[in-house]
Amino acid sequence: MFARLRDDIHSIIARDPAARNAWEVLTCYPGLHAIVMHRWAHWCWLHRMKWLGRFISYLARMITGIEIHPGARIGRRVFIDHGFGVVIGETAEVGDDCTIYQGVTLGGTSLHAGKKRHPTLERGVIVGAGAQVLGGFTVGEYAKVGSNAVLLKPVPAQATAVGNPAHVIQKDQHSRSAEIFAAYGVTPYGDDPLSKALRGLLDHALSQEAQIERILAILERQGITCSEVPACEKLNTNDINKFVE
Repeated sequence: MFARLRDDIHSIIARDPAARNAWEVLTCYPGLHAIVMHRWAHWCWLHRMKWLGRFISYLARMITGIEIHPGARIGRRVFIDHGFGVVIGETAEVGDDCTIYQGVTLGGTSLHAGKKRHPTLERGVIVGAGAQVLGGFTVGEYAKVGSNAVLLKPVPAQATAVGNPAHVIQKDQHSRSAEIFAAYGVTPYGDDPLSKALRGLLDHALSQEAQIERILAILERQGITCSEVPACEKLNTNDINKFVE
């Protein structure tokens, strides 16, 4: 028990630059408190003391603002940063070295008891603030779920999912191991392709506007004014090409 607690504290210090020392983490980090109390609740759940497990989980929610069902499986060195508003469902599984930020839900989309209704996060997954991961699928090792994403389908290992509904970005070749940590699921190499496309359209529009201004300037130097639309309509394409040349 104490070895796992020591691992938890060291992993938090490694991932949170605001953590100054082990005593501060032990006494002031609700994410750590929620994990420790979940271990007690989970032990009770597995040993047929389910009401007691639920009650410990309820106390943990009151103290930390983090709700973890006692049936959920939580791995080693899991860091719930800030943590307020985090909800982890009954059949959820969180692998070793995962990081979960505030407002995250690992929820289910089915009402059938006894089935796998909640997601599985494999080793090293990062889930950004406000993300909703809903369903009984798997998020692969070292994958990232961006802040405020609504994820409804599996994510391959080392990939990034962003948006609502979330779409999977191409696997990030720059994140081949756990050595690269991306706070809040943000990675400098895994930009949203939709954002890239929009930026491309904006750049193209600005380029076109600059070209039009250049054409107007050339026409004005030739003594042709285009201050009014009807005047410009009298010009044909050949005239414009002649002046541009």
